[in-house]
Amino acid sequence: KKRENLRRAFDGFDPARIAEYTEAKVAELLQDAGIIRNQAKIRGTIANARLFLEVQKQYGSFDKYIWQFTGGQTLQPHRQELKDIPATSPESDAMSAALKKLGFKFVGSTICYAFMQAAGMVNDHVEGCFRYHG
Repeated sequence: KKRENLRRAFDGFDPARIAEYTEAKVAELLQDAGIIRNQAKIRGTIANARLFLEVQKQYGSFDKYIWQFTGGQTLQPHRQELKDIPATSPESDAMSAALKKLGFKFVGSTICYAFMQAAGMVNDHVEGCFRYHG
């Protein structure tokens, strides 16, 4: 429900702009009732934007870095039922550990697995789903 408010408050999720946020911007965000006003999460978002840009610079793109956790391929686990879809995987565990080692915040294995699903790194559609293309 807060996505559009977050998009507005965080400059369209532009990491270059977020990485430049100052203490004044943090104070402004903490007063914005349209977003989650958790200081640790706001500061974590800013720190993550800076790290994201560093990863881009080091690897050529964040995409090149992040796909290493699936060997550059979409994982096809062939789920039969919704109850078979896990909250984490060995790959999301590895991604989480690597991101944390780099200094990223709020990147637990469950968040990483959800990212992998959203980014198409894992196909968790059940085989009977019209979206499943195994």
